[in-house]
Amino acid sequence: MDKIRTHKELKVYQHSFTAGMMVFDITKTFPNEEKYSLTDQIRRSSRSVSGNLAEAFRKRRYPKAFVAKLSDSEGEAAETQVWLDYALACKYIDLQLHDDLNDKYDHIIAMIVKMINNPENWSF
Repeated sequence: MDKIRTHKELKVYQHSFTAGMMVFDITKTFPNEEKYSLTDQIRRSSRSVSGNLAEAFRKRRYPKAFVAKLSDSEGEAAETQVWLDYALACKYIDLQLHDDLNDKYDHIIAMIVKMINNPENWSF
């Protein structure tokens, strides 16, 4: 396996970026009254997953800082799942879309936790 040189080469980053773009696309259909609440919240948290992964990758030479940024990313992914639950409860998305995105974020969280549990695999 070739050495990963940039955060964009991380599979977890790629998955989180794709999921974040899916969230962006679905929120375009949310009602206007949600613009400054649910829409902003879910867009922010979904984008923060990949943003924190990029920061973590750059801090990987400092294990505690690396793990801290990964933990932030994990938290943002979980927060996104909460907003997805609200979007479902408000009937802004259907159950299938909710479950699909929720599963994607479960997978992303699992990948992040694996990195958190093995920070030495990412140091150089």
